[in-house]
Amino acid sequence: MTVFERLPANPLSQEDSGHRFDADRRWAASIQLGFEARQEQKSSITRMTRIRHKGPLRVQRPFYPEGKTGCCHVYLLHPPGGLVSGDSLGIDVTVGQGAHTLLTTPAAAKLYKADRNGVAWGQHTGLKVATGGTLEYLPQETLAFNGSKGEQTTTIELESGAKCIGWEVLALGRPVGDLPFVTGHLEQRFSLSLEGKPLWLERQILDPTHPRFQGKWGQGGATVQATLWVVGLEDEPGAIEAIREQLPESKHWAVTRRRGVVLLRYLGNERNEAWATCQHAWEVLRPMLTGQPAVIPRIWLT
Repeated sequence: MTVFERLPANPLSQEDSGHRFDADRRWAASIQLGFEARQEQKSSITRMTRIRHKGPLRVQRPFYPEGKTGCCHVYLLHPPGGLVSGDSLGIDVTVGQGAHTLLTTPAAAKLYKADRNGVAWGQHTGLKVATGGTLEYLPQETLAFNGSKGEQTTTIELESGAKCIGWEVLALGRPVGDLPFVTGHLEQRFSLSLEGKPLWLERQILDPTHPRFQGKWGQGGATVQATLWVVGLEDEPGAIEAIREQLPESKHWAVTRRRGVVLLRYLGNERNEAWATCQHAWEVLRPMLTGQPAVIPRIWLT
């Protein structure tokens, strides 16, 4: 039985002060999703057994394009389509033992210019996967407009025997409109742990006024970057070799592994190239991780 809950709202809470325009402006939204493997008609089926939300964060109904006993596809919706000053999004996803879930979004997320008070936005994502569970976290790209100010954190907690693959694709500025990312401040934090022990910790600050942003030893002036991670592969060297053999050669991406985490990085100036690189790598890695061929979410094709 799926549990649907709506978090109680407190009209006097500072966190919900979305109609203010001073430095205390806040508009919080959150969603908690839980997935479990259920025995139904002698088959194991992944069901979304918990959804609890507050504010403009929702999901469409689960989809099963790989068959009822296959991966459960879920689309995470944020109707406003982007983050402005004071917004605070909290995303919590738990995948239980034996469950298999693919979580994506219907469109690119947008990070808008900060208001005149310079109030930051925040997005905090927590992913937990139990032993025998598999999570594919594949949101569409994030577009950061000039002057955007905020922090993104992604925390991934895995139990022994859990599998997880995911990515983050970030594009800075609006090249088509000749509006480069020349002001603003973004901070990204990644934390991935296995049985409570950290495997990958990373903190990145994107500040176009800092020498690192243009320096060849740092960002090098690149406007698009992406990171793909995967944990749970039985043959990590073989996976890396497969990526190098099957992806088009390019100076903009590289792949490596550290402490059981395979990481693919992209750094360049083409959003479509970054997305295609990550998608192609996922199509190569998914059969090796799950034993199932890649099935592209229908929402990517609309």
